Amino acid sequence: MTEAVRKLKELVDHSDNIVFFGGAGVSTESGIPDFRSTGGLYHQEWSYPPETILSHTFYERNPEEFFRFYRAKMLVTGVEPNAAHKKLAQWEREGKLKAVITQNIDGLHQAAGSQRVLELHGSVHRNYCRRCGKFYGFDHMLHSQGVPRCTCGGDIKPDVVLYEEGLDQQTIDDSVRFISEADMLIIGGTSLNVWPAAGLINYYRGHKLVLINKSAVARDLAADLVITDPIGETLAQL
Repeated sequence: MTEAVRKLKELVDHSDNIVFFGGAGVSTESGIPDFRSTGGLYHQEWSYPPETILSHTFYERNPEEFFRFYRAKMLVTGVEPNAAHKKLAQWEREGKLKAVITQNIDGLHQAAGSQRVLELHGSVHRNYCRRCGKFYGFDHMLHSQGVPRCTCGGDIKPDVVLYEEGLDQQTIDDSVRFISEADMLIIGGTSLNVWPAAGLINYYRGHKLVLINKSAVARDLAADLVITDPIGETLAQL
């Protein structure tokens, strides 16, 4: 155990109101590619840039191409929670961790057993008919063809926040409340490039701010502890 991990353990051991704020790097150890690192979705060849495809405008104007990309790149199968997801769920069961706030849409926190997960950008496991509101799950979307249709004939849209769309206000309000009340905030697996999600950490008022990310983040943080190792590998040592 390194000195940094030893310090992290000490901080966790003396905290009972931890909030975790995470991004794509939390799930890369489960085999889900992130967006911005080398080998991530933003560095792969496609007809259009992923930022364009995953926008509301593109979804409305070119739904066939949107869903071709969505099925190929966003609906990842055969993945399981890693050590980071499992440790966070354990802390919640022990009463130490109060909420997971995630930018991910993969549902792996819930699969690991976390109960209070605030999904800022939605989830691939929730899909709704735009006409009647009927729910459809992950498998239905994975095995659908073209633009998925409801039994009523309406289009089925993933409950994910596309570029140009706003975040759910209740989710934002809940996130602000948990972060502002936390005695320890752990930021993990995110470069803090995506706004307004990245701005939520400004509401933290405590003195135990921990950053666990393999690369530098997009903003200056007065972090009390910085660890640049994979987050699953790090949390597995606690």
